[in-house]
Amino acid sequence: MTNTAHNIYIHVPFCLSKCNYCAFFSHACAQPDWDKYTQDICQELEFWGQKLGKISVPTIFFGGGTPSLMPTSCFEKIINKIKKLFALASDAEITIEANPKTLDKIKLGDFCKNGVNRLSIGIQSLDDDKLKFLGRQHNATNALQLLEDASVFNIKTSADFIYGLPDETIDDVAKMCEQINSLGLKHCSLYELTIEENTPFGKQKLQMPDNNTMANMYIAIQETLKLKRYEVSNYAADENNQCKHNVNIWDGQPYIGIGRGAAGRVFINDTWFEQAGNYAAFNTLAITERATEKIITGIRTTRGCTLTDDIRNIIDEKWVENNPNLVKIDNNRIYATDNGILILDEITRNLIK
Repeated sequence: MTNTAHNIYIHVPFCLSKCNYCAFFSHACAQPDWDKYTQDICQELEFWGQKLGKISVPTIFFGGGTPSLMPTSCFEKIINKIKKLFALASDAEITIEANPKTLDKIKLGDFCKNGVNRLSIGIQSLDDDKLKFLGRQHNATNALQLLEDASVFNIKTSADFIYGLPDETIDDVAKMCEQINSLGLKHCSLYELTIEENTPFGKQKLQMPDNNTMANMYIAIQETLKLKRYEVSNYAADENNQCKHNVNIWDGQPYIGIGRGAAGRVFINDTWFEQAGNYAAFNTLAITERATEKIITGIRTTRGCTLTDDIRNIIDEKWVENNPNLVKIDNNRIYATDNGILILDEITRNLIK
């Protein structure tokens, strides 16, 4: 039986509507069967409680979908089940994702009473026309109201934004960053709009900014946003305000994926397993496969990857020596430079033997 700490990700697949860019496992559902959903989640937790024992849990992340649609009574049952089965850390980070218009001050207060200490808000834009284009159900006023409501509670608050829309300019992105600066956020995520197949955007012939423009937009964010980048798309005022759950995952820690559409990397008796589809079906991951994953996620962060034996065995250190402008090794960690962060896909292809 393993005693290794595991983070927990819980997927909530329900939304008010599907956004035009969304390729996540989620579906619009006016009245989900929350009792059945809660029962299913608790059943999965029971399975992993038996499989892993009373392990420590440093973080819980409710992602989606739109977790803020969940009744707080269901959330309370799930949290209590986790507390019963596992050793929830006294300083555990418990995050819930939320969309404006799905959460008011009273409901947020109930979530906080049940342990939520970090709120991640899907704002995406503070421009109402762009929100309509993206297929969002809220407007900028709704987003600002939720930020104001969250400020009443002693929780960490983050917001997601999207840039690189058709016809968007580098100046537009810089102005968006200035708006974010004015909000006083201590964490935000800025994601480049990517067009995925089988989405409404994927079926349209959108004229997207070219790669050079996208790269210059990324540089504009770095130069304008007051928060510091600690991962390709994530920015925080300091280490204390970083998303602890994501940092743990990027750093290669084990995590359990709970709910349909959730992924996981479980560590049992010195062996890594990949959760695949049904929660009871999980496959062994070879050491090299897991090391590759750790490089891919770790190199996206400013901290980079720790050069453990499994990592050293699969990287081309000669290539690293020949490309100091892209990748560096320092204090037994390998990380991408500011130049390298712009071409991570190319770096990982060359870095891994």
